[in-house]
Amino acid sequence: MTETIISQFIAAGIGTIAFSVLFFVPRKYYLICGIIGGTGWLICCLCNQYLCLSIEASTFWAAAFVVICSRIGAFAKKCPVTLFLISGIFPLVPGTGIYQTIYHMIMGETDLSSLYARQTIGIAVAIVLGIIFVFEIPQKFLQKKKPEN
Repeated sequence: MTETIISQFIAAGIGTIAFSVLFFVPRKYYLICGIIGGTGWLICCLCNQYLCLSIEASTFWAAAFVVICSRIGAFAKKCPVTLFLISGIFPLVPGTGIYQTIYHMIMGETDLSSLYARQTIGIAVAIVLGIIFVFEIPQKFLQKKKPEN
């Protein structure tokens, strides 16, 4: 069980780094992007398997985590949030759901197609809501207080 979780974290991190390369993220940020993406995927899996949350709710909490980490990382490294956010959200994107929706539609299995379509749309909405809710938090709550002299 633990090996599966670790291997999924590593795979999601490597996938995030690979997407960072395609997205032209500067090389010095690859590790941070990989950690954010891998941890976001880990949170999604753990919420779904161990907390028994729906895939949509799990994706929401994972997306919220990715956005918080992206905002903190962007502030710490003095770079745009999108460098970490777009790369870090990559493992949560429902590519398999889109594939399954189209596949079952082509095969004429409308019940399965509509099931996967609803789930895919739910995951996409959860990602959007996670991003919106966290971006509504003022930056001053996410940054460290500087010691006064």
